[in-house]
Formats: sequence, structure tokens, C-alpha cells
Amino acid sequence: MVVARKRFYDEDDKDNDVEINQETIGTYFGCNVFDDSTMKARLPKHTYIALRRTIDEGEPLDLSIAEVVANAMKDWAIERGATHYTHWFQPMTGVTAEKHESFITPTKDGKVIMEFSGKELVKGEPDASSFPSGGLRATFEARGYTAWDCTSPAFLKEDSSGVTLCIPTAFCSYTGEALDQKTPLLRSMEALSKQAMRVVKLFNNTNATKVISTVGAEQEYFLIDKKYYKQREDIIFTGRTLFGAKPPKDQEMESHYYGRIEERVAEFMKELDIELWKIGVPAKTKHNEAAPAQFELASVFTSANVATDHNQLIMETMRKVANRYGLACLLHEKPFAGVNGSGKHNNWSMATDNGENLLKPGKTPYENARFLLFISAVIKAIDDYADLLRVSAAIPGNDHRLGGNEAPPAIVSIFLGEVLTDVLDKIGNGDIIDFRKKELLKTGVSTMPPLPKDLSDRNRTSPFAFTGNKFEFRMVPSSGSIAMPNTVLNTIVADVLSQIADRLEKADDFDEEVQKIIKAIVKKHKRVIFNGNGYSDEWIEEAKRRGLKNTPSTVDAIPALISEKSINLFEKHKVFTRRELESRYEIALEGYINVINIEALTMIDMAKKQILPASIKYQRQIAESINEVKNTGIEIDLGEEAEILREVSGLISDFNKEIRNLEKNIMDAKNISEDLYKKASYYKDVVFVQMEKLRYIGDKLESIVDEKLWPMPVYSDMLFNLDYSI
Repeated sequence: MVVARKRFYDEDDKDNDVEINQETIGTYFGCNVFDDSTMKARLPKHTYIALRRTIDEGEPLDLSIAEVVANAMKDWAIERGATHYTHWFQPMTGVTAEKHESFITPTKDGKVIMEFSGKELVKGEPDASSFPSGGLRATFEARGYTAWDCTSPAFLKEDSSGVTLCIPTAFCSYTGEALDQKTPLLRSMEALSKQAMRVVKLFNNTNATKVISTVGAEQEYFLIDKKYYKQREDIIFTGRTLFGAKPPKDQEMESHYYGRIEERVAEFMKELDIELWKIGVPAKTKHNEAAPAQFELASVFTSANVATDHNQLIMETMRKVANRYGLACLLHEKPFAGVNGSGKHNNWSMATDNGENLLKPGKTPYENARFLLFISAVIKAIDDYADLLRVSAAIPGNDHRLGGNEAPPAIVSIFLGEVLTDVLDKIGNGDIIDFRKKELLKTGVSTMPPLPKDLSDRNRTSPFAFTGNKFEFRMVPSSGSIAMPNTVLNTIVADVLSQIADRLEKADDFDEEVQKIIKAIVKKHKRVIFNGNGYSDEWIEEAKRRGLKNTPSTVDAIPALISEKSINLFEKHKVFTRRELESRYEIALEGYINVINIEALTMIDMAKKQILPASIKYQRQIAESINEVKNTGIEIDLGEEAEILREVSGLISDFNKEIRNLEKNIMDAKNISEDLYKKASYYKDVVFVQMEKLRYIGDKLESIVDEKLWPMPVYSDMLFNLDYSI
């Protein structure tokens, strides 16, 4: 039996121990979730059936049904210690929000009873004015609504405040616009289902009633000791190091990836699994990532909206559990310059409600017309709407990551692998495709049998790679929500499928029309398929020749949100209105401005109050040492010491000059007009560039100044001290 210990919480608190074995896992997995089995056990049969119809078929939920569900949910939650409930939603901040309400209702005799109505379950009313709205709401227009998403199960959150019933909800304004990440995602799932079903039915699938976009997200993250975190103002305020010289060793030995997990981290991971399993998050895979102190957790596939909820819970729980072990969890895309960045590999697919994965090839994929048609639809969608896919993964932190160290470039392309690419090439050229037996991969080890070879190898440099029965969107940032990337994926594929369905529904010869569609798509959109090394300089030039955009900056990506092409797409499929897109355009630009401004102000604060004083003190020590030697009267050549003093003095002078330049840049930025794009561009082209100049000198000073004088933990401290010996 294995025991997970909250070692850094209280060494002697045996009540915090959790026993793990085969029997107990099955008992407590989902124990804090009001899931299907719980509903079936606690709801009257007719109520359960009615609720399932709402969940499965989208039928409107009658308030009388909601009353019964609310009462059962309340009783279940109270039995498990809950005193409060909250509508748990995902505003456009990238994190979750909640307003807690107690179950108590006063009675005439001065007592209280525990009540929870169907109305309270279905709708909440949080203040909408203080969340990002991009002009959809003003301070004096505060009303907003949360609406129950019954397709994502309610759960209990346990923390120091007690037990709270969390009800996943959508969040909209008084005038009906979406103020959150979830509402557009749910709309996009409906759009994809509608258009995909038109095609599925044409292939004689009469059993399926809807198509579900499925997602499995891989979450990368860093762990550092909390005592170092508390001494780094930059990490506290911005999530990343704004100063930091490269250590003598980082990841060049490639020994951390899949390596032995340190005991302290292993205990953290064990407790993280337990916490996630209790709230129904199917945490599956955990391992060391490429960089020192970097790790990954992956969960099992589920529907896109539930996967989005789960990923938010994963990030929140990581931070909470890390704190118990004296650790800080860093989710920024590039917390340490020069080493591997963190992403969130978004594995996306489509499946019918009767279990058919539409992106899974059959035993003879060359003859699998439906598979090839859906693959072709994705290819066309990615090429037609590459700018939207890029902006869906655009946040300031990702600008540091894209283009190297295990991250894909900022050029959107698709990896299919040689076999599948060859098949599509033949179709595009009008060649006859011969059936081939599935290749076998020989291992060269006599004790191992031959293994079926996948249709493709894996390409870690591709931003959008086919991996056998799904596409892995590797551009997604580690700290952000996966809602927008999947909203875009669902919508752009839905749009292409609607075009395909329009043609097939009118076709005289269905099989011939399928071949024509695939052939036309391959010929026109082959440029987006690239199976080579996405990190190479040659690919950047090749992509340019193909006409593929390279958009390394978030600021340059953002305008794609409000192009007429994008507005027409989202309005056609009822995912976003023009006003909702314009609001997100403003929010994205404001977010970029705020992030860079906070980083710049933090750099100035650290430079003035920490780095300059330490450097001047070191300068003084060298000068005093030289003077002491001179005062002895002994003839000694002090050329080397004098050179060090000149170097330090020169760097201090340059550092001070760059501080003043950055201060001026920030003041100039504040005087820029109300044009958000112009202001964001100034922060990108001037302020951020100046920050890099300041960092360069600061990092040189770190490499020279006596380590005993340096005022903050350095990279080697943070990246290589996760055991118990510290």
C-alpha cells in the first residue's frame, strides 16, 4: 500500500495521509462529483430521464425538473459537508470565478433551514462590470447572468474555507452577449455537430444523433521551491523571470526528460492525482519534461466543454497542492529564458455519440472514404483560417515560447506523415490507389513480436500534427484556457463540412463527388501540409514561398479576430456576434498592454532596488581592495583588478542609462491615443525591446557580481533544488 503525505503541511499530521490501493481508487474517484450514477441513484426516474434528454439531446429544461434536481443536489452536497454553493464560471480573464452563497434561509422562529431552489441552480446574477468585457458592459451596467451548463457535472471543492458545491455555468450580459469562454465553446460544439451530422448521415450512419468534439489536454508546468519564489519579485508579479543568467548546466544533457521523479515531486504528483480524481478529473499520465524542474500531466479524452472545465481545475489544483509541499507551480509559457517553454498540447478529434471516431482510419485507410473526407475537411479549414488558429493561441507569454525548445513555430501548418500525405497526393493527382497491407514495424528484438505501424511518425515541431486518430494542436499556451482554441477548431471545421455537405447532398453520384471534393481540397490546400523540421530556418523560407504567414507576435495576430472573413464565419454558425468579436479584440489588446506594462514596471523596481545596489556594493569592494593593495606600498601589477573594476563600472553606467530609457518609454506609452492597436504595437516594438536591452546588461552583471551579494535566487538555485535536502 502506498501513502501520499502532505510532508510540508505538517510532518506529524497523520490525518492528512491518504491510502492508495486498487480498491480505494475506485471508491473515491468522482466521489465529489454529482455525476450520472449519482443522479440516477438520487433522482426520481422521470426526472432523471428528462434531465438526460436535456443533456443528450439539448431539450429545454423545465423549471419543475430543475427544482427536483436542485433539491437532490443540495442534499447530496450537505451530506458531504457543503455549506455553500457557487456558480463556477470562466470569464475572459483566463481563470475561473465564483461567488459563494450559503444554503441557509432564515425562518420565522429565528432559526435557519438549508434550501436550494431550481431557480438558484439554473441562474445566478454576479456583477458583470468588473470583468473584462471589451465595451460590452460599463460600470453603471453591472448586471450579468450565469446559466447552468448541465452537460458538465457539478462538483464539490474542498479547501480551507470548507466544502463548496460548484455548479459549472456560462456567463452572459444583461443584453445577452457572451462574457465568458464557455458560451462560445458550447455554441461551436453545436455548430460542429450540426454540420458533421449532415456528412455522417450521407455515409449511411443512421444510429448517430450528434457529433461531439473531444479533447484531451496535456498540461506542462514548472515547480520551484516556495522560498525561492518568495524572493523573486518578477515571478510573483509576472509569472516569469525578467532577469536571470543562464546557469552552467540546464537541459543540454537531455537527462531530465522522462527521468526519475524526485521524491518530493513524486509525493506532490501523488496527492495531485488524488485531488483531481475526487472531482472526477481523469488524470492519466505524469512525467518529467525536457527542462529541469519541468513536468507534465495529461488527462483522458472527454467532450470539449468538460475537458475545458477539467483543465481549469487541473491548473488550480496544481497551485493548491504545490503550496502544501513548499513548492510554487509556474504555469507561464517561458518562466526561464533559454530553457524549454511550457505549452498545453490540445489533442482534438470528432466522434459520433455511438462511438465512432471520425478521424480514425480503418483497417484499410486508403479505401476509407469518410476518413479521408474528414481529414481533408480539417486540412482546408486550417489553411483557410490559419490566422484564426494562430490568434486562438496568442497571449504575451506564448511569444517567448513559439519557435524553439520543443515549441512549434508561429507558422500554422499540418503534419500528416509520409504515408497519409502520399495517399492524398495520389488522390490529388488523380492516380489509382492500390490497396496495401498494413505495414509492420520490426523492432529487431527476437523476444518482441512485430507491431502494427501507425500511419505517421510523430513530429514535435509541428503546430498541428495528426497522431493516428486525432490532431495535436501544440501551439496552445500553458497558462491559458483551452476554450478559445477549441471554439475556433470546432467552428472552422464546421464551416468546411457545411460546404462539403452542400455539395454531397446535391450530388448525382455520391462516391464520385467524394473523390472530387478530396482531390480539389488536396490540390488547393496542399501548401499547409509540412512533414519536416519546423524549427529549421529553411522552413521559414519555404513557408514564405508557399504563402504561409509567420506571425510571431500576439499583437500582429489579434486583428484576425475582427476581419470581415472571421465575422462572417462566426456569425454564420452563431458562435460569436460582431460585437462579441470586437469586444474580444479589445480585451486581447488591453491584456497585452497590461502584461508588458506590469513586466516593465517590475523590471525597473528590481533594477533600482536590488540589482543596482548589489552591483554598486561589488564595485565598491573591488575599488577598496585595489586601494588596500596600493596602500601597502608593494609594487604589484593591478591591471586585471582594474579591468574588472572598469567592466563593472561600465555595466553599472549602461544599466542605469537603460533604466532611464525604459522609464521614458513607459511614460511615452501612456501618452499614446486611445487607439489600442497603436498602443499595443508601441509596447511590442519599443517597450519590450528596451526591456530586453535592460535584461541583457542585468544578466551580465549577475555573471560577474559576487554571488554572496546577488540579491535574488539564480537559475541554478531554482531549477536544481527540488529534493528534501534544501
